[in-house]
Amino acid sequence: MEARERETGGGVSVWYDGACPLCAREVAILRRLDREGAISFKDVSQAVDDSALPKPREALLARFHAAQGGQLQDGAGAFALVWRTLPPLRALGRLARQRPVLWLLERAYCAFLRVRPALQAAVRRFERGGSRP
Repeated sequence: MEARERETGGGVSVWYDGACPLCAREVAILRRLDREGAISFKDVSQAVDDSALPKPREALLARFHAAQGGQLQDGAGAFALVWRTLPPLRALGRLARQRPVLWLLERAYCAFLRVRPALQAAVRRFERGGSRP
């Protein structure tokens, strides 16, 4: 088994909100870092068959989700799993396994989720070339 597979236990699946400009940018970065193709990215906003989703669509759109070996994670745990899969971020992913670190990352992620709608609106205005609502 390859070192990457030993570290991560095989392939990782990621469910994300492709209609969210912040999420789409984050996934674009992760795709560039995934030179080995270890992650399967699934845009929930484009999913046709809800029965193929591991959770209700609304739950998958509300938080970042990743799975490996049948174990679905969300929030900071999902990010930590993805980071462990990507060589440039592997050390960060290992650090994020520590309970205090994961707890802090989850709190930060929850804080981000509270301001996410305002940030999405700002990015959309910027992309349209306007600076005012």
